Amino acid sequence: MHDEFARQNGIEIIEIAEGYARTQVCIKPFHLNAGGKVQGGVLFTLADLAFAAATNSHGTLTVTSSANITFVRGTSAGVITAEAHELVNSRHLPFCEVRVTDDAGKLLAIFTASGYRKEVKSTIS
Repeated sequence: MHDEFARQNGIEIIEIAEGYARTQVCIKPFHLNAGGKVQGGVLFTLADLAFAAATNSHGTLTVTSSANITFVRGTSAGVITAEAHELVNSRHLPFCEVRVTDDAGKLLAIFTASGYRKEVKSTIS
């Protein structure tokens, strides 16, 4: 995927399979908020990119139509991973759950999102 915002923030797609994706970011000082924890926007972007990769894996452009994130634990260092599983693969309205974890496997956030599939090809690469 060609996501310049994610790239500029150090977020990478690690794995894509049909209806599945895994993204990661190695936390740097610029990812931290005033409280010394990873900024919620970093976790959201990491999860949203995993959602995009998983739902676009079928070859049809999918855009996020609705998303929700629940933060359950903070962290300030290490590698953070988001793993997306497409729970509903419908022609126009897919739905995914994305679990965001730290490098010890502890849950940091749960992200759910639905998308809208357009009638054009996706650009996963």
